[in-house]
Amino acid sequence: DEEEDYMSDLFIKQDVRPGLPMVRRVKEAIQKEEKQKEANEKNRQKSIKEEEKERRDLVLKSALGNENKGFALLQKMGYKSGQALGKSGEGIVEPIPLNIKTGLSGLGHEELKKRKAEEKLENYRQKLHMKKQANEQAADQFRIRFKTKQEERKMEGDLRKSQRACQQLDTQKDIDVPKETWFWIQPEEEDKKDEEDKEDECTSSDLSVSEKLHILTTYLREEHFYCIWCGTTYEDSEDLSSNCPGDSAADHD
Repeated sequence: DEEEDYMSDLFIKQDVRPGLPMVRRVKEAIQKEEKQKEANEKNRQKSIKEEEKERRDLVLKSALGNENKGFALLQKMGYKSGQALGKSGEGIVEPIPLNIKTGLSGLGHEELKKRKAEEKLENYRQKLHMKKQANEQAADQFRIRFKTKQEERKMEGDLRKSQRACQQLDTQKDIDVPKETWFWIQPEEEDKKDEEDKEDECTSSDLSVSEKLHILTTYLREEHFYCIWCGTTYEDSEDLSSNCPGDSAADHD
């Protein structure tokens, strides 16, 4: 790299746009690095294995000559170079390739390695399948729980509706005390309660919401001829049975 002459015509004619000198220097550095790599690759001392491989590949790629005894015997029997083997020429043209083993592993190691890789892949696929099934089951269980929870909330709402209707209808018939404590919506619990009230609460807590709803709606139909889902009080049992679809929410749906 000689020192540039700033007074020469070559320097004056150079492109002096901003950024170009930097780009030019980067390109020159990359080219210089590539040339250095090529030079290092050429001057690098090859290992014994690399030299053996190159000599072996060169020999395997070269065709057999007349100095080869086997090839000479074939020629005496009428074989010509490039001709297929066999009486009618249906045999192979190229020699069977050599499978040269360069590693230190024993015979069958490659097959064992391949089989283990296939088993590992199959186990991975099975795990993915099991994980997918588990996710699907979890989603199904969530949907079932969500649906069950919605149904429970709906039944609780129907029970409260039935309790209010029962209290109103009983009051209209001058019934001061409900047939069952939980037939009416109870006010907030007082600090002191009788032992009988506690026993009634224990008895009623043994019943599920659906059981309470069935018992209370049956009482309303038999005692007051009233259906909470119709929202109608019928004249008598005959009018109720002939005009009301049924005694459950499913029948009215």
